[in-house]
Amino acid sequence: MFTYFEYIIIFIPVVLAANFILNSRGLHKPAAFFLIVASLLFYGLWEPIFVPLLLLSIIVNYAIGAALIGRTTATREKKALIVTGLCFDIGLLGYFKYTNFFLQNINRLFGSDIGAMAILLPLGISFYTFVQISFIVDCYRGKIKKIDPTNYILSVTFFPKLLQGPITTYNEMAPQFSDPGTGKINYENIARGLLLLAIGLIKKMVIADNLAVWANIGFDRASVLNFFEAWFAALAFIFQVYFDFSGYSDIAIGIALMFNIRLPLNFDSPYKATDIQDLWRRWHITFQRFMRDYVYISLGGSRLGEARLYFNLIITFIIGGFWHGAGWGFIFWGALNGVGLIAHRIWRKTGIVMNDHLARGLTFLFFVFTGVFFRAATLKDALKIHRGMFGLEGFTLPETLKSIPFLNPVTGNWLAHLGPDTYYFIYLILASIGIIFFAKNSMEITERMRPSVRWALFAGLLLGVAALHLTQVSEFIYANF
Repeated sequence: MFTYFEYIIIFIPVVLAANFILNSRGLHKPAAFFLIVASLLFYGLWEPIFVPLLLLSIIVNYAIGAALIGRTTATREKKALIVTGLCFDIGLLGYFKYTNFFLQNINRLFGSDIGAMAILLPLGISFYTFVQISFIVDCYRGKIKKIDPTNYILSVTFFPKLLQGPITTYNEMAPQFSDPGTGKINYENIARGLLLLAIGLIKKMVIADNLAVWANIGFDRASVLNFFEAWFAALAFIFQVYFDFSGYSDIAIGIALMFNIRLPLNFDSPYKATDIQDLWRRWHITFQRFMRDYVYISLGGSRLGEARLYFNLIITFIIGGFWHGAGWGFIFWGALNGVGLIAHRIWRKTGIVMNDHLARGLTFLFFVFTGVFFRAATLKDALKIHRGMFGLEGFTLPETLKSIPFLNPVTGNWLAHLGPDTYYFIYLILASIGIIFFAKNSMEITERMRPSVRWALFAGLLLGVAALHLTQVSEFIYANF
């Protein structure tokens, strides 16, 4: 994936150079076909057995989209087409992602003993399925008037965003692929793209991966956590997931920018939000856009009264939670955030204005608390963390912050091993707080960038640090979703 040495050092430069060489010779269509082949090769290197599935999904959705735009009125045939397309896409995602979850719950409900099926989850299926759902729905709604087959395939497979987004629409990608200027070298875009790539790699490999060590031990290995241990574990995860996924988004947006393709913003300093609605407008922005445009609005949005609006919010967030993973923790996490949004709307009606710092703190704490359900393998594990967070397992302050048992994976005995690991973790948490709450985000930094020696040295320094970590085995959290 993005953190592998060969991808950064070999694949991207070769594809970038070939793309611009073909375009410079007026071979725009061959250049587009080359990008498609390169994207399929990129996907096939990691999931070769699922390339035919991706192609099948593309062919079926293209055929349905083409049939839909050929019908200008909402006929019975047009409705049948969109239902067929949605059933295909949702059925495909449901089979690979949720079959064993449903079998497991059927066994619990009826006392049956149906064995789990050996089903591998295709990499990126959650993301490319949503891209194609948006495509056929836009065709049905009349937002797409004409389809270029090459641009459609590219809009789905374009390798920087294929595996984990950002989730794009045909209408925002196709015009860029058709623009002759896209095939011309833009050194400023390459410079900005490299800076975003560097920032994303630092976020992922230097910060997120190190926070993951303590988050994993706290959630998965420790049997009991006291107040401080539980909060450290919860904070380690909530910072990890932000740096991990926003880092991925920076990398994807940066690489695409080198090709003169502008992918939509996916994160906008979400932990600086002063209410839960604001947070969700800043967090995984393209996913929230999809849920709003294709789920919430389809359910009726706010057009059918206040009670129905609340119902639509809850259902939308439950579906959003379930999309993230086949587990009750994800469903409960989604429902809690839906309830949080309803509570925010009710609070706003009172007209009471809360101090910004207090509002920001409460919003963040709510996200940390609910995020436990997102990370915990089981509801029992979530309860373990929450018991500690509420002080039900004691409030003992660790001696000089070294005596946190689960923070010492070396010996498992903190009394026998008082090395620098605990201090490193504390520094990392403090650094994360400083970056998240007080620093400019990656997009703000790159917007300020003007090609210069100073910026080149800054980007080079970040890339150098990231290069030292390129050989380590690392997986993005959202690769599992």
